[in-house]
Amino acid sequence: MLWPGRARVADGSEWTRKLKYNDAKYWIENLRLEPHPEGGYFRQTYRSEVMIAREALPPEFTGARAASTAIYFLLEGKNFSGFHRLRSDEVWHFYAGSPVMVYVIDPEGRHSSILLGNDFEAGQAFQAVVRAGYWFASHVADWESWAVVGCTVAPGFDFQDFEMGKRAELVARFPQHRELIERLTRE
Repeated sequence: MLWPGRARVADGSEWTRKLKYNDAKYWIENLRLEPHPEGGYFRQTYRSEVMIAREALPPEFTGARAASTAIYFLLEGKNFSGFHRLRSDEVWHFYAGSPVMVYVIDPEGRHSSILLGNDFEAGQAFQAVVRAGYWFASHVADWESWAVVGCTVAPGFDFQDFEMGKRAELVARFPQHRELIERLTRE
């Protein structure tokens, strides 16, 4: 089975196929990805038809939400995903490319990191969870490469539940992580 939009390579050589699919532009075009406000590129691939009523959600939610949503997400080179947080848990799934570093700061200011990838012996994981309310940012481990991951959010993603981190506010709240915050915020 071919990826959506995947064309067959005319000469069929393994080298030609690897070269063609080892390029961020290929994945951006063929997965029909668009720029994401936090950095990187994305496309929503799933939104549950099951809705959770506002009354069944924690008080910080302002309305009903889909039970779950999923996206493709691509990071490349120096185009990082800046610190942000969601009101929902987010499960990250590694698909292709370079490993991805995900930096997490919990509400008490404790920092942890996740290395997504396919090399278990190097401490990489296929999946990882970022909990609701935690600040997080990400980039490809090799700043000259790219990666395609998936993100599944439950309750489903809504931009009303998304907060982009502001550098000065995050540094004031978490001064022990100043260098990391300054590197992975845009304002």
